[in-house]
Amino acid sequence: MPGNDRALYLSFDDGPIPEVTPWVLDTLNAYGARATFFCVGDNARKYPDVYRRLLAEGHAVGNHTFNHLNGWKTDDSIYFDNVRACSELVRSKLFRPPYGRLKRRQRQYLKKDFQLIMWDVLSGDFDQTITPEQCRDNVLRHAGPGSIVVLHDSLKAEQNLRFTLPAVLEHFTAKGYRFAALPA
Repeated sequence: MPGNDRALYLSFDDGPIPEVTPWVLDTLNAYGARATFFCVGDNARKYPDVYRRLLAEGHAVGNHTFNHLNGWKTDDSIYFDNVRACSELVRSKLFRPPYGRLKRRQRQYLKKDFQLIMWDVLSGDFDQTITPEQCRDNVLRHAGPGSIVVLHDSLKAEQNLRFTLPAVLEHFTAKGYRFAALPA
């Protein structure tokens, strides 16, 4: 994103889930922060109350496929059907491919209807071989004005996320940053 003001764009992939997403929302609210949640359609279907809460609290949403499909390993027609299935629940023009992986044909097709959103800072919170401190440091070292930071509201990332998110919010708030949702 344009880096002419002190804004960070926190984004969360793979939710919403009741075990983690409400805690993320509470933590963001404590800092007056807004974020973008790239939702797996099946999770939005299974946990509609959590999904409705993140919308009600002013966060943006994006499509992350219905079943978290890897574009490199999925036939195009199956991939497109999965994206469409997610769109029935997650009404957004934002799309982030799971694993950041898309074939050229998939990208060309999807960019007709979606704004494809990647990132410039990957926290690594999903990686259970790194410590919470390493995860935090990935963000603190690499994020700056306009950065899109990827975190995960998932069980796999929970331990690193519960340490990293408050530390990131505290650090960048003290530096005068604001936390914004991506414009849809």
